[in-house]
Amino acid sequence: MIAAVRGTLVDRATDRVVVATSGGVSYEIAVPLGVLERLPQVGQQVDLRTVPVVRDDGWSLYGFDDVGERAVFQRLLGVNGVGPRLALAMLSSLSSRAIHAIKDGDIAALCTVPGVGRKTAERIVLELKDKLRDIGAPEGQGKDRLPAEQAVFALVNLGYGSAEADRAVRTVLSGGQPGNPVELVRAALQLLTRGK
Repeated sequence: MIAAVRGTLVDRATDRVVVATSGGVSYEIAVPLGVLERLPQVGQQVDLRTVPVVRDDGWSLYGFDDVGERAVFQRLLGVNGVGPRLALAMLSSLSSRAIHAIKDGDIAALCTVPGVGRKTAERIVLELKDKLRDIGAPEGQGKDRLPAEQAVFALVNLGYGSAEADRAVRTVLSGGQPGNPVELVRAALQLLTRGK
């Protein structure tokens, strides 16, 4: 099992990064929005904790910069009906609040994630509420929203769909343009209005 990947960040895409290791192997790793936001610029060293997911049609690698976030992802995969894409979407949309939403049984917060309906949210709470007690909020994150999450929330409040807003913010971040929520919203709006 590939538990971690350490190397040079060689590419940032909207939902994936490529990390080249010193052994000459490059890994394509899917990451949540918060991790994409916190990654350094291309050419810098990164260290990601990973979860490989093997399916009939191939295998994928999912990366996290925090062991707690990785543990939440792994436990979400254990819930019936939750696959890696939905688990990643939950961590992208809710960030550190995902843990609190599940522990507190906040069905409404979980239903804001694209692809999570009421029944799925209830199943997640039922199956994981007591299994997340040992996991705190990810390192360096409290209950406050990260700038990228704030930008997505602002775009949704402006009338854009959550998936569309998430994609636009990811596109801005993949260009290596970190910043405050206002700058992210401005750049994402330029992308969204250009596409119409």
